[in-house]
Amino acid sequence: MPLHTQQFFDDVLQLPFEGTVLGDAFYATFDTGSPLRLRVEFARTITHGEYAGLRLAVVHAEHGAIDTTILSFADHGTFARRDARLDIPPGRSGHGTFRDWHAQRSEPPWKGADGAELRRAIEQYAEVWFPGSSGRPPAPGRAVGPAAHAAPSPPRSGRRTR
Repeated sequence: MPLHTQQFFDDVLQLPFEGTVLGDAFYATFDTGSPLRLRVEFARTITHGEYAGLRLAVVHAEHGAIDTTILSFADHGTFARRDARLDIPPGRSGHGTFRDWHAQRSEPPWKGADGAELRRAIEQYAEVWFPGSSGRPPAPGRAVGPAAHAAPSPPRSGRRTR
């Protein structure tokens, strides 16, 4: 069953940055000269066709993924209303997940998802790797762009002390 990925990113997440959906993943580029991209895709469970969250990765064009994290739907309340309505408590099969097992359904398998908390978490993650990406000014003392690293200070003297 199709995951309706473009519709999920457009209608549920409504991310504040530009990106492209390729297959079942969303890719965002924040600086045209940077080899880094943000990739957001559905995170599968061990059950075929079941998804429990989103996998975020900072991907380098030549070196691949350099950082990855998973945001679970359950931790971010994505399906809290649906689970309450269907009486699916935490720990029970189906809680905080969606399945794409029914190919004859025309509606997206994630129908009814609330993406507000996921969006905030994705914005926070992107802000760490791509300062200024959320459209908000960077935190005080946080420069936009590559961080400057101080060189280690030289030893004070040539003598060793105990």
